[in-house]
Amino acid sequence: MSYSSETVLLIILLMAVVTYLPRLLPLLFLSRKKLPPLLESWLSYVPVAVLAALLGPIIFMEDGTLTLDITINPYFWAAIPSFAIALLTRNMFTTVLTGMVSIAVIRLFL
Repeated sequence: MSYSSETVLLIILLMAVVTYLPRLLPLLFLSRKKLPPLLESWLSYVPVAVLAALLGPIIFMEDGTLTLDITINPYFWAAIPSFAIALLTRNMFTTVLTGMVSIAVIRLFL
């Protein structure tokens, strides 16, 4: 099945609208309003919760089962030094670099 150039361009434009509209509308409506402190506090935990929801299954599970075997799930073992560096330095670049080096070293020796 082939599409014309106009159809492809229209699809791309519609996908851009669908992607950016949910981001733009809250920004437009809430940028000039002061949110209640309780809501601001609650919203401050959203990025951490999303990151935990994304990383938890990757770090602790392989193929839907909990495993801590280094040969099956090296991500768990690479996460340990990354977590320690994150706590010690509070530096995102150093933390990511530690994770990358850790997983590379684990894969090198396995």
